[in-house]
Amino acid sequence: MPSGHFTAAGGYLDHGDAAALFPVERLSATVHRARDAHLALGRADGDDVVVVRPTGLASSYFLTQRPLTAIEVASLDENVVVRLGASAGLDLDTFELVQIGRSRSMPENHSLLEFSG
Repeated sequence: MPSGHFTAAGGYLDHGDAAALFPVERLSATVHRARDAHLALGRADGDDVVVVRPTGLASSYFLTQRPLTAIEVASLDENVVVRLGASAGLDLDTFELVQIGRSRSMPENHSLLEFSG
């Protein structure tokens, strides 16, 4: 899936339960953003990705305003992994990446000749 694993992930974490991941800039973990996140998610199997999903309009707005982000689970502090896993009912250690946000795909560049008749 070129835009990440947002709809076909191995697990989901509600935005409210993912508070330990924000602000992402302060994490002492391996964090991939934008293009690097897109590449990391492209290499990962969907079952190995847990996605932070919105729980309402405000959290949806918050998440869509951020660049696509992929956080390596193995690099997160163990206390954070346990807390996040407990809140989601998941064994977070079985996942490779945490995905925040979605990739915004660029529209295809069409030629004007396609539209002339």
